[in-house]
Amino acid sequence: MSLLGIDAGTTGCKAAVFRDDGRSLSSAYEEYAFASPEPGQAELDSRQVWEAIKRVIAAAVARSGGEPVSALSVSSMGEAVVPVTRDRRILGTSILNFDTRGQEYLPALRERLPGNRLYELNGNTLGNQYGLTKLMWLAEHRRELYERAELFLNWAGFIGFMLGGEPAVDYSLANRSLLFDLDRRDWSEELLQASGLERSRLPRAVPSGTVLGTVLPQMASELGLSPTTAVVAGAHDQCANAVGCGVTREGEALFGLGTYLCIVPVHPGRPAPEQMLAIGLNTEHHAVPGRFVSFLYNMGGALVRWYRDTFAAAEHRLARERGEDLYETLFAELPAVPNDVLVLPHFSPTGPPDYIENSSGVLTGLSLHTRRGDILQGILQSAVFDLKVCTDLLPRAGLTIRRYRAAGGGSKSAVWLQMCADILGTPFLRPRVGEAGALGAAILAGAGTGVFASIEEGAERMVAPGDSFEPDPARGARYAGLYARFRELWPLLREFLTGG
Repeated sequence: MSLLGIDAGTTGCKAAVFRDDGRSLSSAYEEYAFASPEPGQAELDSRQVWEAIKRVIAAAVARSGGEPVSALSVSSMGEAVVPVTRDRRILGTSILNFDTRGQEYLPALRERLPGNRLYELNGNTLGNQYGLTKLMWLAEHRRELYERAELFLNWAGFIGFMLGGEPAVDYSLANRSLLFDLDRRDWSEELLQASGLERSRLPRAVPSGTVLGTVLPQMASELGLSPTTAVVAGAHDQCANAVGCGVTREGEALFGLGTYLCIVPVHPGRPAPEQMLAIGLNTEHHAVPGRFVSFLYNMGGALVRWYRDTFAAAEHRLARERGEDLYETLFAELPAVPNDVLVLPHFSPTGPPDYIENSSGVLTGLSLHTRRGDILQGILQSAVFDLKVCTDLLPRAGLTIRRYRAAGGGSKSAVWLQMCADILGTPFLRPRVGEAGALGAAILAGAGTGVFASIEEGAERMVAPGDSFEPDPARGARYAGLYARFRELWPLLREFLTGG
C-alpha cells in the first residue's frame, strides 16, 4: 500500500509516491512558466498546467514499482484560483498572487471594513496578494467568464476535483481568499457582502484530511491509478510543507526555500489579534486540527531563479538539454566568506511586516572586482536578512523558535542552510526527504483514510531526520554587521522614491 502526494507550485509541479513508513518509492517533476499578458500581470495557463500535473502523476505512479496507491492528496500554492464548471470544464487562466490586477479595489474595501475588522474575521490584513481582489477584478472586467464559472477552486481543490473528488477547499487555502471566517470555519457573509461576491461560486470548506471521493474511472485508467484510490483534501503548500517536515507543534518552524522563502511558526491556538497586528503577522489554520500558523516570507527563491535566467541563461539552456542541475554549478561559485554585496529583495510587493506595494529592488556593494558568485551570495544572504527583520519581532507575540526544519528546492544547498543558521543564530534540521510538500500531502492522505490515527502520528512515522546545521558564532558576527547595513536600505530607498 502506498500514498501519493502532489505538490502544485507557482513554477512547477511534483508528484511522489511513498510507503506508509515514509520511504520514497518514486517521484516526477515538471517546470512551467507563468505568462505576463500586460505589465504587472502574472497568470498560469490552467489547461497547460493541468496537463503537466497529469503527466507527473502518471510518471510517478509508473515508476513506483506497481504498488497500488490507496489515497492521494494535494499541496498547492495559496491564492490563485481556477474557474471551472461543475462538470469539470476549465474556463480560463489562473491569476497569481503577485499580479497587480485588483489593487484598485483596496481603497473601497478599507472603507467597508474599517479598523481591524478584516483581521478579526479572517486573520489577515488587506492586500492585493489575496484572492479577493482578483475575483472582484474578474467580476468587473471578465464578466462573461465570471458568470460562466460555477466554481472558483484553489489549485489543491481543483486538482482533487478534476481527479474525481467533490469540489472543496481546506481551511488553510480558504483563508487565502480573505473571504473566510477563521473562527466559524466557513465563508463570511460579511466579507462576501463587502466584496459583492457570491457564496454560490465558492466550494464547501473542509478540514485538511477530509475524504472527498475516489478517482474517476477514466482518470484512473489514464494515470495508472485505481478507481478506488481515495481523493483527500490537502492544504496550502506552506502548511503541507510543515507537516512534511514534522512541524506540527509550537517551538519549531518550517523554513521553506522554494519560489518563496517562508518561515512558518506554529501556534497552539489562535493568538490574540491585537498582538499579531502589532507586528504585522497573519494567522491561518494549520493542516493539523486546532493549531494555527503564520507566514514570514519573501520571493527569495524567485530571485535566485531570476539570477539564473539573467546571469546564466545560456548555461541553463545547455544544462537543461543535458538533464543537469545548473544550481549546483552556480552555488559552487559562492565566495568562501560573507561579502559586502547586499540586495533589497523588493522585486515584487513585499510580505510582513510592512507589506510594501510600490518599492523596488536594489543591489549595492558592487565594484569592478565583483564576480557573478558575489551577486548570488548577496541575494541569498539578503533574502534571509529580510526574514530576520520579522523573526526579531516574534518574541512580542510570545513566540520562540528553537529550531527550524528546512524544505524546498533551496534546502538541497548545505551552504545556504548553514548561512541561514548563522544569520538567524538558530539550529536547522534538513529532513531526509527534501520534498516536504509532496510528503506532507501524502501524510494528509494517510491520516484521512485511517492509515494513521492522526496527522501528527503520520508525521512521526513518515518524517525521518537528516542533516543538522548549527550556527557558527564567528560567521554570525560577520553577518550581524551586514544585517545592520541591510536594515538601512529600505529607509534610504523610500527617501529616494518619495523625493526626500
